[in-house]
Parts: sequence; structure tokens; C-alpha cells
Amino acid sequence: MEKMREKELALDLLADVAGGFVQAVALHCFINNIDIAPGGASGMAILLNRLTNLPIGTLTFLINIPLLIASWIYLGKEKTIKTLKTVAIMTVILDGLVTPYFPVYSGDKMVSCLFGGVLIGISLAVIFMRGSTTGGGDIAAKLLQKYCPHMQTGKAVMATDLVIILLSMVVFRNIESGLYGLINMVVGTYVIDVILYGMNKSTMITVITEKPKEIADELMDELERGCTFLKSEGAYRKEDGKTVICVLDRKQFYKAKKIVYDIDPRAFMIVSEAQEVYGEGFLDSDWEV
Repeated sequence: MEKMREKELALDLLADVAGGFVQAVALHCFINNIDIAPGGASGMAILLNRLTNLPIGTLTFLINIPLLIASWIYLGKEKTIKTLKTVAIMTVILDGLVTPYFPVYSGDKMVSCLFGGVLIGISLAVIFMRGSTTGGGDIAAKLLQKYCPHMQTGKAVMATDLVIILLSMVVFRNIESGLYGLINMVVGTYVIDVILYGMNKSTMITVITEKPKEIADELMDELERGCTFLKSEGAYRKEDGKTVICVLDRKQFYKAKKIVYDIDPRAFMIVSEAQEVYGEGFLDSDWEV
């Protein structure tokens, strides 16, 4: 048990250092120089840096202090301590290692915006995978949900980030700063999703039909994909039946659709995207972080 705990702590520390380094490079080398604020505490720190000339890492830490106190009170101490450790390591890396010694990219502004967004997405994904956060907008979003419990997490994070992006247009006196900030935020979010959820998205079809066995047999024979039967009852006709569920590779969907409607033209089919699928024919489930 003790060895397992030490291993987890070592992995947490490694993720904080790796994620902190990548984010520091993104902020110093690509984002700070083009006058955009990517949202979160680091975005607010960039704005305050223009007004006070204090180091961005230090400002990020100071901005997070009241948020961490609120997090301790309202959200619990375990995650707050993890976030405090992450923010402290990122501050040291940004102000002590990257800013004094790393060069600033001075090329095309769009390249800086895109590459900065990619690096921020990578850094946040690495940190999120270990159950920590970088504070700032993540904590603010959780606190916002305390008072607006029906607000989804993604919308809460976006709301806090958009406030900072709007402020950047005022501080930098340039509408383009906000527009580039939006691009940077979208790119970063997309990269996070790709890393956390993977690019191996699959398609799941749910087929309500009077010929479940014929459709399932054909799907399994032609596409070599397993099917599952669910007992169901139609609310309108009050008739018992079976619903077929099948998970496919996205490239197989067109053929699956043809199979279903060749057998039962009156079938009712629901198509949805499956972020990750584990099991035979898809991803292995025996992996370690």
C-alpha cells in the first residue's frame, strides 16, 4: 500500500512538472508576445502583467490564492491541496526556468496563437489525467455551479474564460486580441478532448425493429461486430419487442444503415457517437496511467 502511494505521488509530481513546463513554454514563447489572454488565471495574469509588470507566474499564483481558499471551503481540501501543488510548481517553472532562459517566438501571429493553444491543451490534459487542475477558471467554474447548479461544467468554464477574453480587448485596446483568444481557447479545448478521449471515436446504433434477430445476424456476419438485445415495450402500441444495440467503426456506419433498412424499412434507428469503446475489437482495457 505504501509503495502504491509513493508511486501515485511520483506520477502526480511528474505530471505537474511536465504539464507546468509545457504550459510555461506556451505562455512565454507563444502567447504573451502577441497580446492575447487565453482565459483562466494565466490569462488574467497576462492582463495584470501589462498593468503592473510583475512576473506572470507570480501573478497567476496570487490570483489563485482567494480561489483556492474558496475551493477549500466549498469544494473540499483534497483537490484543493492537489491544485495548490500544481500551481506552485507551474509558478516556479514559468518564472524561474522558462522566462529567463527561453527565447520568444516572433513570427506569424496566427502560428503563435495555434501552437500556443496546442501546447496549453497538452499541458492541461496531462494535469487533468492525474486528477489535478491549474486552478483559476476551473475553480471559478465549480463555484459558479454552486449558485447555478443546472449549468453544465463546460458552459461554466466557457463563461469564466469569455469574461477574461472580453477584458483582453479592453486592456490591449484591440478587438483582434479577443478573436485570437477565442481561437486559442478552441484549439486548446480540442487538444484536451483528443488526448483525454482519443481519436478512436466509434458510432453506436440503437435499432428499434420488428426483425431484431435478422438485423443482428446480418450485422454480425457482414461487419463482424457484436450486437446486444434489450427487451423493450412500445409506449404507443403497448407491444413487447427487442431493441438492437451495435457499436461500429465510423467507416462501417453507411453499410450498417443499408443492412438495417434493407431488412426492415420501417425500423427506427438512433445514431450516436461513442467517445471511447473498450473490449474485443476496440481498445484494450488493461492499461495503466
